[in-house]
Amino acid sequence: MIIVGQTFPKGIHLKSIRSGVIEDFSTDELWNGKYILFAVPGAFTPTCSNQHLPSYMKAGDVLNSKGIKDIVCIAVNDHFVMQAWAESQQVGDTITLLADGSGILTKALDMELDVTAHGLGMRSKRYSMVIDNGVVTALYVEENPGECTVSHATHLAL
Repeated sequence: MIIVGQTFPKGIHLKSIRSGVIEDFSTDELWNGKYILFAVPGAFTPTCSNQHLPSYMKAGDVLNSKGIKDIVCIAVNDHFVMQAWAESQQVGDTITLLADGSGILTKALDMELDVTAHGLGMRSKRYSMVIDNGVVTALYVEENPGECTVSHATHLAL
């Protein structure tokens, strides 16, 4: 698993839809500055929709005032699902939602979560991290994917 002090993986492409246009984001380009990245096991799931994503939406202005360039949420879902989730949650410009559709970034970070027994296949563990110019400076991984405590926005130490 990625740890504090390591460089974030490069050369991985994620997708998003903005203004109806499919956009490609490379991890080579994303981390110029200080970012928060949090991952959810799946869009539209109860803990992700009712606690995790809303915690960052509420804290967005405060986090940005502390020098955060962008708050990024990823999930092992496709970009169409992530767009629909962003619209249903009224995310706006507060958070950038990116699709790790094939789980390539999740695998590179060693954050895979096997929830096949629940009919969900391979997903991501629930976590949050601070990335400063491509280096992980803080990392919070939930032991139970159904809980949102250490990866909640209010838990972050900046």
